[in-house]
Amino acid sequence: MKFLASLSAFVGKTFSIWVILFAVLGFFFPGFFKQFAPWIVVLLGIIMFGMGLTISVEDFRELVRRPHEVAIGVIAHFGIMPALALLLTRIIPMPPEVAAGVILVGCCPGGTSSNVMTYLARGDVALSVACTSVTTLAAPIVTPFLVWMFASQYLPVNAWSMFISIVQVIIVPLLLGFIAQKAMPRLVRAAIPALPLVSVVGIVLIVAAVVGASKAAIVQSGLLIFVVVVLHNGLGYLFGYYASKALGLNFYKRKALAIEVGMQNSGLGAALATAYFSPIAAVPSAIFSVWHNISGATLANWFASRKDADAPPRA
Repeated sequence: MKFLASLSAFVGKTFSIWVILFAVLGFFFPGFFKQFAPWIVVLLGIIMFGMGLTISVEDFRELVRRPHEVAIGVIAHFGIMPALALLLTRIIPMPPEVAAGVILVGCCPGGTSSNVMTYLARGDVALSVACTSVTTLAAPIVTPFLVWMFASQYLPVNAWSMFISIVQVIIVPLLLGFIAQKAMPRLVRAAIPALPLVSVVGIVLIVAAVVGASKAAIVQSGLLIFVVVVLHNGLGYLFGYYASKALGLNFYKRKALAIEVGMQNSGLGAALATAYFSPIAAVPSAIFSVWHNISGATLANWFASRKDADAPPRA
């Protein structure tokens, strides 16, 4: 068990490397990895179950303690990223499937990686976790509505079916994980050290499956999609930071919200795009999953090196 915990910790710390590796493997061995495409929803459900095992009531107390700051983060996330996605699809010519995929990943809730990056950035981790939790729980309503509003000009959007899917793949596994945590606390505590390994395996298989199923489209439009994803992610960080600054939050909190806004639950984006659009529509989510972990770690390291008079010392 100690070996498994050590392996899990190592894999978790080197997450970005594994995502890149499996994206490359998916590209060069598409026949093997595209077999996992039908399992994307199941893999995401397992990841969300693991998140449910670690979520606590304390994570939501921040909503009561400082609703104003959590509201800023949630509104900024669901306001800035979809708007940027729509703007990019209008400015940069791209196929309808790619445009729909860019908008879809922009409408997804916050990614759990943002909490780790905020910690590395010496930002407000409690605020980051609260924002991720609230956007995740709001996703069944907010994500289908935003996708329908912005992406239906490119492809037909069945918002109701998308709502059901998000409940099934996000909310139900989260609740089951939370219930298991309360019903079997000793067993769950023993399993928690292995969760990073499970999450990384799930994400890398999702990325490899999407890349494998979309190899031809990536060869044709991969550079375009990569440029769009880099702009989307980078502008998300930028606008998230300056929106929170304009609203009077200190540097400690601005770091958290910049990362929270810029990082998405791209696994959910890949699952929904595969189910409701086409494999190529899932490519922006797959590339986002690779890129935002690289950019997030880079930004976190830069943030951690910056000093600001109003930032409290790290706990």
